[in-house]
Amino acid sequence: MILKPQIKTYSWLLAINLFISAFTFGGGYIVVPMVRRFFVVKKQYFTEEELINMAAIAQSTPGAIAINLSALAGYKVAGIPGALISCISAVIPPLVILSFVSVFYKIFVSNPMITAVLKGMEAGVAAIMVDLIIDMCALIFKQKSLFLSAMIPLSFIANFVFGINVALILLVCCILCILQIFYKKRKEK
Repeated sequence: MILKPQIKTYSWLLAINLFISAFTFGGGYIVVPMVRRFFVVKKQYFTEEELINMAAIAQSTPGAIAINLSALAGYKVAGIPGALISCISAVIPPLVILSFVSVFYKIFVSNPMITAVLKGMEAGVAAIMVDLIIDMCALIFKQKSLFLSAMIPLSFIANFVFGINVALILLVCCILCILQIFYKKRKEK
């Protein structure tokens, strides 16, 4: 019967997205290593390159990166129902946590224990982000493209040294990649 495998897949998407959303603090890109671990490494629903492409799409579309990536991963696994289940289950934990925190905000803001926990989470998030950056750079270097490899340090310098807005850097990188494709196609003709 076809329905049972679908229910199993939907249940897995619900559970895994609830888990990822509940335990990823620090922003959208923190979700990427978790999605990689469960969707790419454990279940092999898609490749790392597809994940990086989905992360780029999730980042460049309106809304939270974590929600967008969850929806894209769910869609890749189980179509529109998978996207809906993943999206809803990715929203539930932050909604519940923020509702709880807002009720007890005065207690949380003045509690040194909570402050210490949040500082510890910041360190963990930084480590996860460094791991993600290393993985993303490795995928770019595997393509053996001097053009793409040069974009990494140039983008970093543009933002870190010159303070250029990240959105502008992304836009320029996208335009340069599109121009490179047109150049390659014209060169082939």
